[in-house]
Amino acid sequence: MIKRFRNWILLSILTSMIVCSAVKAQDRRTIVEPVAPDTVCDRPVPSGRNDTVSLQDAIEHCPSGAAVYLGRGEFHSGPLEMKSGVTLWVGRGATLIAIPEPAAYDKGLGQCGRIAEKGDGCRPFISFSKTRGGGIYGEGVIDGQGGAMIGGGAESWWQLARRAQALGGNQNAPRLIQIDHAQDITFSGVTLRNAPNFHVALSRVEGATFWGLTIDTPADARNTDGIDLGASQDVTVTHSLIRTGDDNVAIKAGDSGSSSHISIIDNYFGWGHGMSIGSEVNSGARDILVRNLTLDGTTSGLRIKSDVSRGGLVEGVTYEYVCLRGNKWPVAFDTKYDPRAQGTRIPVYRQIVLRHVHGDTGVLLMRGLDERHALDVTLEDVRFANSATWQLEHANVTAKHFDVSPPLPGRAAEPLLRGSEVCSRAFRDGNR
Repeated sequence: MIKRFRNWILLSILTSMIVCSAVKAQDRRTIVEPVAPDTVCDRPVPSGRNDTVSLQDAIEHCPSGAAVYLGRGEFHSGPLEMKSGVTLWVGRGATLIAIPEPAAYDKGLGQCGRIAEKGDGCRPFISFSKTRGGGIYGEGVIDGQGGAMIGGGAESWWQLARRAQALGGNQNAPRLIQIDHAQDITFSGVTLRNAPNFHVALSRVEGATFWGLTIDTPADARNTDGIDLGASQDVTVTHSLIRTGDDNVAIKAGDSGSSSHISIIDNYFGWGHGMSIGSEVNSGARDILVRNLTLDGTTSGLRIKSDVSRGGLVEGVTYEYVCLRGNKWPVAFDTKYDPRAQGTRIPVYRQIVLRHVHGDTGVLLMRGLDERHALDVTLEDVRFANSATWQLEHANVTAKHFDVSPPLPGRAAEPLLRGSEVCSRAFRDGNR
């Protein structure tokens, strides 16, 4: 199934480039398909035991511009720290497996693998910290083993997360990949699966490309976001298939800084919580383009979420050529994500455009905070099945009545299409 979806994406990409060439992507860089590194500095061999030391040694001694190549076989490892300019090349037939040992990831306080007030007690499996250049390349697999029993016990990372949810605490589980204070990072082709926590998390990154990734984790694996972009600029996610137990992609702008100039183009999202902005946007998120996206069975589809405890300005967001199928909330722009939240960080969403967005049934929610902070949304060719329902509250929506279906409250009805028809037409129009 994954191969079929990837082939569909690639065909869509080739045809859509003609139509969309006039649309300027919000990432300010010129993005081209990544190519394999010219030089391989080392080819570690799997030992059948713990390969952490040999892998880390290979990374440390690899010169900038070269790659550490993992060939066929299973490599078992604890945390790895990447070096500037070095690429981890996970070749076809290779699987890099995160060992399920909390002690290996613990930051020194004995919290990893436990439930606590905070959830930051684990190191990530792979980290890029203050690096420039390099990344991860190849057709192999990186497996976080989120469903494996941890520490020789009777509970997995995912079970720990569910128990933390029931107890009102935070699970301490490692993220699969963390990228902090980095520049010019490139991921290409690799499959990421079964992360104990987020698959890829960015903070204060300038320039990152994610091309042709497959992120695949069960729908009930809690807090396993696909790609989280926080306080980052000039980021592109493209040609990728993402299905997870939480947000497929989330753009955040919390206390670490704003996020801007982000392009999410030519992707397929399976199960998950959708294409999200928020919930932390207090530092501001802007200049975001989502184009040629299918959201197939995600609970939410296009989502902007925040509240008065973590709100801020979200502006200049364009969604175009989007197909939504089987979503409970195909559109959910909500400034009251947590209705019990308290604070003075007011969420304001403006210059939000939906163009050629088609789907079937579900709730189409647009809820501003109040009339002083109403949503500012423009709709162009936005069409859903007649069973879809609008829920508008404190929302200034600009649209021609014949361009939107079902009609907005108080506007005249137009002939409606079934969801499957409008989606297929959206892609025919968007990809000719």
